[in-house]
Amino acid sequence: MTGREQAMLQSLRIENFALIDQLELELGQGLHVLTGETGAGKSILLDAIDCVLGGKPGGRPIRSGCDRALLEATFALSPDLATWLQEQAIEAIEDSLICSRELVQSSNGLRSRSRVNGVLVNRQQLAELRRHLVEITAQGQTVALGQTAQQRDWLDSFGGESLAKQRQGVALAYAAYREAAQTLETRRQSDRDRLRQQDLDRFQLEELTQAELSDPEELTQLSQERDRLAHVAELQQQSYRVYQALDQSEEAGSACDRLGEAEQGLTQMVVFDPSLQPWLQLLQEAIAQVQEVSRQLYRYGEGLESDPDRLAAVGDRIQLLKQLCRKYGPELKDAIAYQQELQQRLADDNDENQSLEYWEAELAQRQQTLIEESACLTALRQATAQTLEQKLIAELAPLAMERVRFQVELQPLSEPGPTGAEQVCFRFSPNPGEPLQPLSETASGGEMSRFLLALKLCFSEADPVGTLVFDEIDAGVSGRVSQAIAEKLQQLGRRHQVLCVTHQPLIAALADHHYRVRKQVSGDRTHVELEALRDRDQRRQELAELAGGNSAEEAISFADSLLKQAEASGPASTAKPNTNKPKRATKR
Repeated sequence: MTGREQAMLQSLRIENFALIDQLELELGQGLHVLTGETGAGKSILLDAIDCVLGGKPGGRPIRSGCDRALLEATFALSPDLATWLQEQAIEAIEDSLICSRELVQSSNGLRSRSRVNGVLVNRQQLAELRRHLVEITAQGQTVALGQTAQQRDWLDSFGGESLAKQRQGVALAYAAYREAAQTLETRRQSDRDRLRQQDLDRFQLEELTQAELSDPEELTQLSQERDRLAHVAELQQQSYRVYQALDQSEEAGSACDRLGEAEQGLTQMVVFDPSLQPWLQLLQEAIAQVQEVSRQLYRYGEGLESDPDRLAAVGDRIQLLKQLCRKYGPELKDAIAYQQELQQRLADDNDENQSLEYWEAELAQRQQTLIEESACLTALRQATAQTLEQKLIAELAPLAMERVRFQVELQPLSEPGPTGAEQVCFRFSPNPGEPLQPLSETASGGEMSRFLLALKLCFSEADPVGTLVFDEIDAGVSGRVSQAIAEKLQQLGRRHQVLCVTHQPLIAALADHHYRVRKQVSGDRTHVELEALRDRDQRRQELAELAGGNSAEEAISFADSLLKQAEASGPASTAKPNTNKPKRATKR
């Protein structure tokens, strides 16, 4: 399929837009020409195409007396458009893509809603879609010609398969470079986090190591020692009292004395009753134990000494251990376990410097690859730019622009990107002695139209846009230039669907589809009508009216000669207008 067949405008439906109340237009392939008197409303049709694809409505777009206008354009579905619909989760309708826009006048002003196959879409989606559908060049208006990104894409398309392949290589190299850059940054961040964690681990381990933790019961033992040291005097007093009560009491007798008396009595009882012998033995053992407790208490009391330094050291140690428990516990055993964990973690921590060095080297290598691939792309673009400059100037020469200068400037970027290392800028000078300036800042509306015509001829085989619209591209020219424009439009119509508003009979004569636009008054209302001129007589009459002349007879004769000349040159397209109306999209 050609680009024209892939995304051709099949039909246009208009309701209550400007001076049009109801209009349905079926379109085919090739060159379509709209003719009519000045002010007949020819440009309204082009405004409708622009508006339905997201253009800003101008003036009062809704027909007087109405509060709502509807525009609907149906395009043949191409593989690229089918992919776009799938990405947007929009269903195709009988292999068609239907763009519609509703304009509503309310108390809050003009509102509009755009749909694609019945699904509401936003402005950004519509702008993206429009690039694949229609290129409109109207008076003072170009949609994409001045955009550097579009200029770059055109240049690359003109470069053919080799340049497209190299651009793809740059895109792949850039993706690989970005992947390495992101991986390295992730590793660096991970390494920074790891080093910070290492510092924290080392600090905590040093703190725990200095505490010399080993016994999980140390805190309990120290607490007991602190209590003992804090009550030395009281313990000494109590131990002496108990010692005296057990073995040294003189007033009421000590416990040992009383137990001794009990032993004597029980011994005498055993003489008469030997069965009491076990009790005597128990009593004797008790006496021995009481005597041992007495001796131990005496030594304990004698060994107690007040030690303020030790008491202070124990208190400090307890405070330290409790602090460590709060940080690493809750129990001392937990702090000891965490210390062991830190030791193991620091021992097992792998140094990632080698990994960082690898990705740093990998990033440098991929960056170098990107630079080399971009340099190759730049060289191809430079060669392609020279060819395009020569071809475009040759195409412009017959269009009364033989003294123009045109240059494809490759402006280096600070670093290569996914589309290469330069920005593409079309620079243009329409008059000798004038400096080259960006195309969008220099060319007039008529010059821009003819420039785009020549450009489209250069790109006719590669341009994905199927429908090209020109509004009075012939403005300000006549004779030889008009004939050149007509022939180029006819040539362009062999690969694209072309819609052209013209006042030139030389152009209209070469049309594959000729439409006459005129205003009609019914009652007190004016409306625009469009009539397809299908037979030779109708076309001859319209061409004669365009040509004018000294007499009607001369005009008719001139029109006949134009038609004969057009017939001799052969039709630009053998296709007929589309007669199968696609199903209209339902609103969602």
